[in-house]
Amino acid sequence: MSSTLERQAITLGGLPVGEGRPAIIATRVSLRGRRAHDATSAPPPVSPPVPPAAGPDGRSAGLAQGVTLVEPATAADLPAIAAHADAVVVGASWTRDIPLVRAAAGTGLPVVVERRPGASIEEWLGLAGYCAVEGDGRVILCEGGRPDLGLVRAARAASGRPVLVDVTGGPELAAAAVAAGADGLVAGPEGRALAEEAVTVAGGLLRPESPATLPECRAAIDRVDAALATLLERRVELAGIVQRIKPVGGFAGRDMDRERALVARMAKRAPSLGEPGLTPIMNAVIEAGLHLAERRTTP
Repeated sequence: MSSTLERQAITLGGLPVGEGRPAIIATRVSLRGRRAHDATSAPPPVSPPVPPAAGPDGRSAGLAQGVTLVEPATAADLPAIAAHADAVVVGASWTRDIPLVRAAAGTGLPVVVERRPGASIEEWLGLAGYCAVEGDGRVILCEGGRPDLGLVRAARAASGRPVLVDVTGGPELAAAAVAAGADGLVAGPEGRALAEEAVTVAGGLLRPESPATLPECRAAIDRVDAALATLLERRVELAGIVQRIKPVGGFAGRDMDRERALVARMAKRAPSLGEPGLTPIMNAVIEAGLHLAERRTTP
């Protein structure tokens, strides 16, 4: 558990999970609740609730637009899941149903293993290893329910496997999950906007990337720029408060000693730029904030 394994990346429906920006998965379907609801009536058709029409590549047209994870109710659901879904979910409520776990792992799909509430990281990773042996090795971990984000980075380091965090029950946790090291977010349609913002801003600020192509480089730069813009807006607002508090505001109240000190502190975080590179940047930022404060206070 103490060693860090080489990071793995697994592709779900053309979406890489485990490298680059955290993935966003909008659709997770559970057939277990539906089966329980219909238990007193005739069994429903065994198929995920997605449009059945096939697209040009033979996959469901409804799934061609995004990644879909499906959790079976019984082994009878697995043939339809194998035909239509991008991954099969070993749900937290049945991780101890070993025959169903074995059957799910044998579908030929990537397997998403959700941690059972209260399960240790050893138990979670042990089940993931079992699924890898029973299947083709493509296993992704998932922390859901009330996610313990402290386990995300530890599980990733100990196993090398990608880790998803299911935030459908709390989309406001998306940014914290990205900061904790999640390789992807299961957000649901309602939480997608918050997930996108978390991946763009928190990911741009906290997640290093190594893009290999020009479009990937530009996309990564766009995420860093989005995080930078968010921080600049926050800085301007705080600087405006300072101007209202200071005895002498505006350009006349600039404290050059403090500005030199803040540049020196920033240079420790940005050694490539250093103080010579950061000084003109921060001067422009400070002056932009002062000009804005003046415009806001001018009748």
